[in-house]
Amino acid sequence: MGPPPDFRHQLRTVDLTTIERHPPIVESSVRALAWASEDDTRAFAARLAAHPAIRDAFIELHGDLGAGKTTLVRHLLRALGVQGLIKSPTYAVLEPYEAAGLSIWHFDFYRFNDPREWEDAGFRDIFAGPGLKLAEWPENTGALLPPADLVVRIETQADESRSVTLKAQTPTGVELLA
Repeated sequence: MGPPPDFRHQLRTVDLTTIERHPPIVESSVRALAWASEDDTRAFAARLAAHPAIRDAFIELHGDLGAGKTTLVRHLLRALGVQGLIKSPTYAVLEPYEAAGLSIWHFDFYRFNDPREWEDAGFRDIFAGPGLKLAEWPENTGALLPPADLVVRIETQADESRSVTLKAQTPTGVELLA
């Protein structure tokens, strides 16, 4: 019997920026909507909030500055019962909320310059845990975010209405669109 074998030479360092995202587990479902006014945004948020699958969903929000991403989040959080000030996390990156025993995490990655900032901030633990996660500007995290259950793309039209595309990428996302 000699000393135990030394396997340290077999350990490898993994560069997380090179890991490829896997395709979604389910066929994606896509729905197009038109929001003529903020009332339409509010009504959509109320319908989404009423769905039980929202409690552990991850929703990506895409759109230009001023498209209405944060407005949608505000209406959704109000519909879920969040009281008090609901502000954009543009400078803080993350605003946490609680409503009726539900943890809600609102991210805004607009100011991220390097996808590794996401990892350094410890957000992986939040995404691995329960609760609703809402992410504005998710493309600034590179491929570090898990696949979103629902992708919301908001485009401002010339008449100030909004063209909205909803894309479900997981079974939870399909439930949210049902």
